[in-house]
Amino acid sequence: MDAAPDAAEEAKWKKASNPDGVPTFSCDGLICTVETYKDKVKVTFAKGASLPDPAKVFNASLDAGTRRAVDIKESDTLDEDAFTALIQAAVALNRD
Repeated sequence: MDAAPDAAEEAKWKKASNPDGVPTFSCDGLICTVETYKDKVKVTFAKGASLPDPAKVFNASLDAGTRRAVDIKESDTLDEDAFTALIQAAVALNRD
């Protein structure tokens, strides 16, 4: 939320197998979704393939046509500045 103060968080795609839904963050369009798994948290950027990633933060869904993801395990160290830059780039792309 610090990276995109105008972003809205909401739960989407609620269903019987996931009654809480999927947390999503939007600002003039979808920025990303966040899903939790037993061994990681997956942050999937809706238009990730179109975002600059010079720090190589994306480490999953690299062959997807549109999206890219960041899988974060408990033992990982996330480059917060680079992650913030991805979020800000996603918002800027939505506003173009």
